[in-house]
Amino acid sequence: MDRIFFDSLDLNILNALSANARTPYLEIARDNGVSGAAVHQRVQRLMANKVINGSHCSIEPTAVGFTVVAYLGINALPGTDVEALAEELRKIDEITECHVVSGRFDIIAKLYARDNLNMLEIIRERTRQLDIASTETMVSFREAFSRPIPVSND
Repeated sequence: MDRIFFDSLDLNILNALSANARTPYLEIARDNGVSGAAVHQRVQRLMANKVINGSHCSIEPTAVGFTVVAYLGINALPGTDVEALAEELRKIDEITECHVVSGRFDIIAKLYARDNLNMLEIIRERTRQLDIASTETMVSFREAFSRPIPVSND
């Protein structure tokens, strides 16, 4: 996809929705001195151009019983199609992110587990039949921060 440049209204819309995807269009319109219809049309155009990929609901994992967050460094068996391996990992519901990477690992995956024994079961049992040579597990003690990417024309 080619880089897209935005006018000030587009930038303000993107930054408002990045901060809070539930921000009402009328609030964004009021803050920018335009109509709600103008904001709605801009959002639709940004979605059509695949700048906005949707919105989501962020659920606190501990509130639904997932107390352990870990990152798995995964090395595939030689000759394995890494993209196909990533698709197999998609079938494990507790893996919420999967990145094909360069460097020490072939894949980095983010895993949520109910506790350490559940994490061990997921890693040992549910990935056993996959074309994985080795894994390294890095447990996250806490998320230091998370933020949206900055949006500007720079």
